[in-house]
Amino acid sequence: MSVKLTEAAARHITRFLSRRGKGVGVRLGVKTTGCSGLAYKLEFADEVAADDVIFEDQGVKILVDPKSLPYIDGTELDFVREGLNEGFKFNNPNERDRCGCGESFRV
Repeated sequence: MSVKLTEAAARHITRFLSRRGKGVGVRLGVKTTGCSGLAYKLEFADEVAADDVIFEDQGVKILVDPKSLPYIDGTELDFVREGLNEGFKFNNPNERDRCGCGESFRV
């Protein structure tokens, strides 16, 4: 089981946590929504929950709840800039399909 970060994602998260002044890392999970069924959720975490699975990559803690882990195991989180837009990109080997708007996915 693994979840990884690219250098760009790790840099962005580290910089933002530093500016924020608190936080132990990021929480990555999935929720049921959209046309394809699942959507990623990503938020800064201020504490570790008792049942969190903890991955650490490039000095950044990635917290995942056990229910989400089967859907995102092996995912690499990247931070990309495309034109005027920037944001996180999920490179998930478990994805089998993605909706047209890019908001949700299916495994």
